[in-house]
Amino acid sequence: MRVLCSITGSPSHVRACLPLIRALGEAGHDVLVVTADRLAPILDGDKARVEGVYPDITAQGMRLLFEGELPIPKEFSRFAHDLWACLACGPQLADAYGLLLPLARDFRPDVILRDGYEFAALLVAETLDVPQVPAPSGSGQFLDPELIRPLLNDRRRSLGLPEADDPAAVYRHGRLDCMPAAYSFARPLAPDAVTYRQPRTVTRGERLPDWFTDLPADRPLVLASLGTGLPATVLEFLDKAREFGAPIPVYDPAEPLNTVVEALSELNCTAVVSTLGMPVDTTRAAPHVRVVARFPQQLLLEHAALFLTHGGYNSIREAVRAGVPLAVRPMFGDQQYNALRVADLGLGEHVAARGPQAMLDACRRLLAGDRAAVEARRAQHQMLALPGIDAAVAHLQRLSLT
Repeated sequence: MRVLCSITGSPSHVRACLPLIRALGEAGHDVLVVTADRLAPILDGDKARVEGVYPDITAQGMRLLFEGELPIPKEFSRFAHDLWACLACGPQLADAYGLLLPLARDFRPDVILRDGYEFAALLVAETLDVPQVPAPSGSGQFLDPELIRPLLNDRRRSLGLPEADDPAAVYRHGRLDCMPAAYSFARPLAPDAVTYRQPRTVTRGERLPDWFTDLPADRPLVLASLGTGLPATVLEFLDKAREFGAPIPVYDPAEPLNTVVEALSELNCTAVVSTLGMPVDTTRAAPHVRVVARFPQQLLLEHAALFLTHGGYNSIREAVRAGVPLAVRPMFGDQQYNALRVADLGLGEHVAARGPQAMLDACRRLLAGDRAAVEARRAQHQMLALPGIDAAVAHLQRLSLT
């Protein structure tokens, strides 16, 4: 079977697809991954050919916004969703389509596996009449199919493709996910997923750090990681968008991590905070708060009582696999949607207010109560009972024969 895998966005999008790419390669299937050049190194060592040809969608979105091609919503509550939809399905999608189509024609895929936020692959699949399936994706599930349908139809018209009346056409051949159905984060229009058990780790050879054995064991372990934060290009984009009248509050990239460090310094716990290269004032950290550049998140979560996160979908899935309650402090993109869903499912709290006190109060409630801990364990049991990733490979094989 020949599988074309198309990925855009950030490293987290690659990591969401990586177990599937790896399983397909190890099963002897021919895999071609098309992604951005800066993301290609994440796939080093796996059995897949990689073409790093995709452009930076953030830079494209900035250009279109400055040229007046992207509308600016008047309400901040709509801004993230509408902007993310335009970044995924706006006029710049034609550029990615133009890069992907000749590669696909040459490769002749039997099935296309796409990052859920990558819609050029959907249009290529429609052009070549090849089945396409989205991989687990927070950004993809966050987008309302009804909202993106007219945007995709604009692109279809420009490419001479038939328009789609059904907004669920983005899922014409189904979808894949690691979350049990009862804990789905997908929009209501999405069909039930072919689910599989998330691997214990994604990074090969990952192990617990040497300092893990030095952590006190007489207090609950609280982990904190807020992703990579907003890169400089996005911060520049937000500044420029404000100049154009977008309803975006001023964003301080150091504030979230400093807030977390201050809050955990007041909490009776053992805490480890990952900065992932973002600025943080370590002078604010109490002795029981260890600040590190990064940690093996999936392995450490197995020993944690609570996880403070920005609400990325990968992090949420990893916490559910470990049975750990969540305190979600969203920043951008799908994270607000994910935070609300975490609260609705009873898996933790959405920390909406800014400042260390709100975070501290949420942590105290979650550590003192058992409702979220019980729900997290219930979700964990359902996730661990899912079939292995070979179920997803078998599903793609069946599709390739249709």
